[in-house]
Amino acid sequence: MSEAVTRTVTTPPGLLASLDPLLREWLPRQRWFAGKGRPVSGFTLVEATELLPASGKLGLYHLLVRAHQPLVPSHGAPGHPGDCYQLLIGVREALPPRLAPALIGHVPTGPLAGRTVYDALHDPRPAELLLEALRTQARIGGLRFERDLGQDIRSGLVPRVVTAEQSNSSVVYGDTFILKLLRRIVPGVNPDLELPLALAREGCPRVPAPTAWMVADIDPTADPVISAGPADLAGQPYVLGVLQPFLQGASDGWELALRELAKGEDFGAEARALGRATAEVHTALARALPTVTLGHMQLQLMVDGMVERLEAAVQAVPALRPYADGLRSAFTALGDLAAEGRTWTAQRVHGDLHLGQCLRSPAGEWWLIDFEGEPARPLPERRMPQPAVRDVAGMLRSFDYAARSADPPQPDWAETCRSAYCSGYAEASGRDPRTDPVLLRAYETDKAIYEVVYEARHRPDWLPVPLAAISRLSSSGHLT
Repeated sequence: MSEAVTRTVTTPPGLLASLDPLLREWLPRQRWFAGKGRPVSGFTLVEATELLPASGKLGLYHLLVRAHQPLVPSHGAPGHPGDCYQLLIGVREALPPRLAPALIGHVPTGPLAGRTVYDALHDPRPAELLLEALRTQARIGGLRFERDLGQDIRSGLVPRVVTAEQSNSSVVYGDTFILKLLRRIVPGVNPDLELPLALAREGCPRVPAPTAWMVADIDPTADPVISAGPADLAGQPYVLGVLQPFLQGASDGWELALRELAKGEDFGAEARALGRATAEVHTALARALPTVTLGHMQLQLMVDGMVERLEAAVQAVPALRPYADGLRSAFTALGDLAAEGRTWTAQRVHGDLHLGQCLRSPAGEWWLIDFEGEPARPLPERRMPQPAVRDVAGMLRSFDYAARSADPPQPDWAETCRSAYCSGYAEASGRDPRTDPVLLRAYETDKAIYEVVYEARHRPDWLPVPLAAISRLSSSGHLT
């Protein structure tokens, strides 16, 4: 590609129809597919871009497809336009053995009849093409590739796909960059790009600054959900991926904590440093983006939401019933303070903070990553200002998870880490989260309830982990 290349593309008619039966089988098996447990009844093509002509030895299509699924897991239930997914479809006569794990299937009919299609992120050539498009700020059909011109992007970096299970897909280029390709796509400003860009403007060293990013400009009439939805979504770009510096030699916070636990090592110093890093990010976000004051009405709405989630969880997981009154008291206590005139400051936060969203450098520096928030939540909700203690509560729960995944569980280890984390946070921010116990308890309780429902549905063997916290949090005397 040449510098700032722009080209129009066309896609053959019948492309999605020929892929439909293969995608119905392949898509639900992917880790990042959000609609598990319900069959796919069909697809709507939101966008298709030919990146390499399928007539050649290697063809490449970029697709945005909306998967139709019934509201309930029954084959007789009516379908509805569901989630939109980003797919990078490679086309070959036959796959070499190294690409066998990426196989989607063999196309029997249509414009690709007789060809083999596969997840092209596993193939170096398509991955190289994405990096080159970002480097040259290409525009191909509705796809725009943007970059920070202050950061250099070298060509020729060798790509490798990250095989660890995650809710998106990532490709590492050499030891220089990592491209996070979002799989479940929604229109609008994505916090996974918005917040790191804001933090970069503030010079915050705790979050890698985006190097480049890719977006899609979609005709709203091409997406039935958007054309029938709120007017403010029409014309909004879809953020597709973000390229950031690869933090070579960094350790995943969750894996690091488990290793230290297994060796019987104290993690307090690391937890304290991570608390300081979290506070630095919160302080920078409060400078970079507007903050708001939550008064009685806003807080009551927040409390009502927490109570509603509790009631739904109790219905879904009977093991919660003995604790329901005590858990509800965590929320009503917050509502009582709001009714007395207490207010709190809300700001932009990470939104899904836990040990797995943190990286530690060999020199001991901590970074926070993955600012997407909880992907299942609506985008406007993920972008709402929240009390910073929401992130703190998420990290406290993560220490608890690590400690209780040990054999035998190590609750004292968790308490040491929780205390050290809050102390580190206070050192950097001047505000110790433990001095606001009602708010902290409410957020930690809300998170633990979410965990109970998740584990009951997906990992029943893990259910005792959040239930242990539920027992503790249901006591009105709980402090960190």
